[in-house]
Amino acid sequence: METIAAVGAGRMGRGIAVVFAYAGHPVTLVDLKDRPSDDAARLKAEALGEIEATLKMLAGIGLMAESAVAPILARVSFAACEAAPAALASADIVFEGVPETLEAKRACFAALSTMTRPDAIIASTTSTMLSDELQAFVSPPQRFLNAHWLNPAFLVPLVEVSPGRDTDPAVTGRLVALLEGIGKVPVVCKASPGFIVPRLQALAMNEAARLVEEGVASAEEIDKATRFGLGFRFAILGVLEFIDWGGGDILFHADRYMSQALATDRYAAPKIIEDNMAAGRIGLRTRQGFLDYSQIDIPTYQRERLAAFVGLLKHMGAARPPVV
Repeated sequence: METIAAVGAGRMGRGIAVVFAYAGHPVTLVDLKDRPSDDAARLKAEALGEIEATLKMLAGIGLMAESAVAPILARVSFAACEAAPAALASADIVFEGVPETLEAKRACFAALSTMTRPDAIIASTTSTMLSDELQAFVSPPQRFLNAHWLNPAFLVPLVEVSPGRDTDPAVTGRLVALLEGIGKVPVVCKASPGFIVPRLQALAMNEAARLVEEGVASAEEIDKATRFGLGFRFAILGVLEFIDWGGGDILFHADRYMSQALATDRYAAPKIIEDNMAAGRIGLRTRQGFLDYSQIDIPTYQRERLAAFVGLLKHMGAARPPVV
C-alpha cells in the first residue's frame, strides 16, 4: 500500500483523501502554508470533519456500511506546515492541489522537490495548466505529471493522466497502475489545453446555453434531452465508438447540413472525418472506423451493447413491459 500525500487541504485534497483511504491507503493532508496555530487547528478540524461527513454520506446512500466510516477515517491524517517535511518524506505519491496560480504552483513544487524522496511521484491536479509548463518547477522533472480528477473525485471513476515531455514512462505506468488498483479508470493524454473531458464538455455546455439563448427549448427540456438521449447513449458507447456505430458518413453529411443551415463553422467536420470518408473507414459497416472491428464478431458486439442499454434503462426506471 503506497503512502499518499495530498498537498492542499481544499476540496480536491479532501476528495483524494476519501478515495485513497477508502481503498486502504494511508493518506496525509498536507498544508504548506505557515499559519497561526489556531488557524491550522481550525483547518484541520474543518478538513477532517468534511471527510467524515462525506464518508457518512456515502454510507447513507448505500456505498458501504456505517461501521466502515471510522476505520477509513483513521487512515487520514493532517500535517500542518511544521509537520509537512516529515509527512512528505514518507510519501510515495504526492498530489498537489494548491490554488491555480503559477506563483502558488512554483512555490509548492520548489518545496516538494526538497521535502520528498527523489523517487516519489509528484502529480498536479490542475485543470488548467500543462504538465510541460509545470514540470520545470520540479526536481527531478522526470517524476512529474498531471493527474486531473473530475469532481466529485470520490465518485467519478475517470482520472486524466497527462505526462510532460520529460516524464519517465515508468512514472506514468506506476501512477496508472495505482489508480487502476483503487478502482479508478485512468486515461493517458498528451499535455494539451482542456485535456479530454473538459474540452469535450465545454463545447456541449456552450451549445446547450446557446439553445436556451436562441429559444429553441427551455432549460428543463434541454436537460431532459441530455439525460435521456445524449447521456444515455454516451454512458454505453464512447463518443468515437458512437460515430462508428452510426457511421462516419452520417456525421460527415450532418456536419455539412448543420454548417449551412446555421451559417456557422462550429459544425465543420475536422479533416480526419473527411479522410476516413475518402478511405472508406466509416465504422461497423466497413469494419474500420476510429476503432478496428476487423477481428470481432459484430452481431455479438452489437447485442452486448444493446443489452447494456437495456440494463441502463432499468436502472433509470425508464424500461416498461410490453403490451401483450
